[in-house]
Amino acid sequence: MEQEEKVKTAATAMMSDFKVQTFGGAEKTTNNVVSMDFVKSIINNWNSMSNKAANLTIEQYGPPNEATQSRLIWYNNGPWKRTIVYRDEIPHDFPQPHTDVIENCINYTVPPEMFSELAKFDGSVIVERTRGEVSSRCDMEAANILALNLMNDIVTGKLSVLEAREKYCEVTSAFMMNRPAPYAEKLQFDVLKNPKYDTDIVMIADEMVEQGIEKVNDIVDESLGNNRLH
Repeated sequence: MEQEEKVKTAATAMMSDFKVQTFGGAEKTTNNVVSMDFVKSIINNWNSMSNKAANLTIEQYGPPNEATQSRLIWYNNGPWKRTIVYRDEIPHDFPQPHTDVIENCINYTVPPEMFSELAKFDGSVIVERTRGEVSSRCDMEAANILALNLMNDIVTGKLSVLEAREKYCEVTSAFMMNRPAPYAEKLQFDVLKNPKYDTDIVMIADEMVEQGIEKVNDIVDESLGNNRLH
């Protein structure tokens, strides 16, 4: 890529950042649903666990909003920002052997200093700092609800990592034996409806970035009059 094209690309990126931080609309969701005939033609070829997770999710939330050969996606279903059921299975042995096939996502801000603690707790709890999201990936939705409740307990200081892992085992056993297991049945904390992005801070201020800012300002001048970036 030539230098001029690099500058243009940087300018486009900065303009996109300015637009979404000013006007919103960074993330869009698909509202229509996929026909069940098409969905069935996909999941009929999946392995048993992925197929089961797909059918259970469809039973609870209806047809997905998007479907490809490797995944089904729902948006804003129940308490979730996004739910994905995967064709491909990830082996996972905590708290007992299973494969991760369903991922449930929420808006949630995790302090950076807590990232390693959550990694110690459960490798299938996934934190996205910039996007302001946390998701859990497991074999069933209840396990994800449990993992996210314990994630919140760790972040808020209610439980240590070891205590959270022990409680995960206790609640899982209770859930599987049909005993009361609130932590596996419902999120025990309030979830933000809108994302809270962690955009970090600008640390590069060299000549190329200045050229990019000038190009952004030219675009801003054309579209918004005299409102310029500083």
